[in-house]
Amino acid sequence: MSTPARKRLMRDFKRLLQDPPAGISGAPPRQQYHDLERWTFKLTLQFTEDYLNKPPTVRFVSRMFHPNIYADGSICLDILQNQWSPIYDVAAILTSIQSLLCDPNPNSPANSEAACMFSETKREYNRRVREVVEQSWTAD
Repeated sequence: MSTPARKRLMRDFKRLLQDPPAGISGAPPRQQYHDLERWTFKLTLQFTEDYLNKPPTVRFVSRMFHPNIYADGSICLDILQNQWSPIYDVAAILTSIQSLLCDPNPNSPANSEAACMFSETKREYNRRVREVVEQSWTAD
């Protein structure tokens, strides 16, 4: 990886360790957390030489049921697509994903079943999300 991209990643990682956004932790694959009181969604972030000019490829490894997450785990999020800017660092990406998880956008669905359920039967949507999360605990 090129020096500018590597330097930026190192700076982002150091900042994420020293001053993580509320409710977010991130590290390269060596570190894993197993705690039943913490719901952990696993993501992969893949960076290229063009990291400053192009967003990383971000996918959920954990199975997800969410209006804005595709079946392959990729995320329908503007800053990972057409609204990318070099001002976004890893913490900003993770915070944006956290916000999307808490506040789905059913008007831009990647999963039409989840979007419809979220809009029409929130109780059933919440039950389905809980079911998928609980299944992910045993899948790891």
